[in-house]
Amino acid sequence: MNFRMDSDKIYYFVVDFFNDLTGMDSMASKLWDMQSKGAHNVGPNAIGKELVTLFKNYMSELSFEAYILFVGSVTGSLRKDSSIDIFGRSNIKESAIELIKNGLVEEGKDKEYIDNDTLTEKNIDDFLDKVLIVVDNDKKPSEYVKAIIKNHPNIIPEEKILDAIFNEIRDKQAGKKNASSVENIVIETTDEALNYGRHLTNNEIRLMTLQRIINSNPLGKGIPASFVNIYNTWPPENQREMLEDCQRALCRALFNKNAADGFWRLFENTYRLIVEKPNDSVQNLFTMIRSIPDCVSRCPDFDVLSLKYFIAVVKDGIQG
Repeated sequence: MNFRMDSDKIYYFVVDFFNDLTGMDSMASKLWDMQSKGAHNVGPNAIGKELVTLFKNYMSELSFEAYILFVGSVTGSLRKDSSIDIFGRSNIKESAIELIKNGLVEEGKDKEYIDNDTLTEKNIDDFLDKVLIVVDNDKKPSEYVKAIIKNHPNIIPEEKILDAIFNEIRDKQAGKKNASSVENIVIETTDEALNYGRHLTNNEIRLMTLQRIINSNPLGKGIPASFVNIYNTWPPENQREMLEDCQRALCRALFNKNAADGFWRLFENTYRLIVEKPNDSVQNLFTMIRSIPDCVSRCPDFDVLSLKYFIAVVKDGIQG
C-alpha cells in the first residue's frame, strides 16, 4: 500500500479481518481493501477468480477507497502496457476484461458468501472500475521498505538492513494474524475491528524503520552518552523532569503524522552530518542543523533541548 499516492492517509493496517490486509485511516472512516496472491503467470480468468473476496466487500455495506489485488506476476494477455505494474481497468485489454468477468462469475457462484443475484453485468463493471492490480514482479523486500522513506534517499541503509526491516514487519504482521481467532465475529462499525488487536500502525512501522537505521531504540530510557555533558549542566533538582520533557518531545515528533515528512527531513540531515563529522559534539551538530533552511521549522514538536537530545540519540546509535 506504500506505493499508492494516498498511502500517507493510511494509519492502521488490519491483518486478516476484512481481507488479507485492510488499510484504515486514523479514525477508521476510510478503508483500503487488499487481497494478496503470490501466484505467478496469472491469467485474466484466474484474476477474476481471485477478485471474489474483494467483490464480496464491494457489495457489502462497507465503503472502500480502493480494491487492491496483489499478484506475483501476470501473463502477457492481461495488460496493454506491460511496463506498468500498478494499474486499473484502463491498462487491461478488452479481451482480458471479458475473461476476468467470466472468472469472477464462475468463482462467485461457487462461494456461499456471494449472493448470485449480485453477479450482474452492472455490479461487476462498476466494481472493476475501482479495482487496482499490483504486480510484484519479484520485487526485492528492500524495495517495499524504501517506499517508506522514499523522499529521503540519504538515510536509506544497506540492503541487509532493509531486508531486516522487511522481515521484522512481516513477522509482526504474521503475529497479529495468529494472535486470536475472529471467525464468526460480528461488528457494527468498522472501528470495532481494532478491538481485536489484529493491526499494526504506521507509527510502529516508522519506529521499527528508525530503530534499525540507528541500531537502537530511539525511545529507550536512559541518557545518551553524547548528551551527558549537556545533562550535567542542568540543576540537579530539574534533571529528571527536563530529560523526560526531551523524551516526550521526541515521541511526539516521531508520531506526529502531520509533520512526518518534516521529521524524516530533519533525521536525514542529522544522519548525514553525523556521518560526515563523526567527531563533532552535539552542540556543534545542533548549530549546523539549525542553520539548514526549512529543516528544524518543519518539526514543531522539538525545542532546543529536545532537538539536542534527538541529535545525541542518533549520534550514539550510529556510532555505537
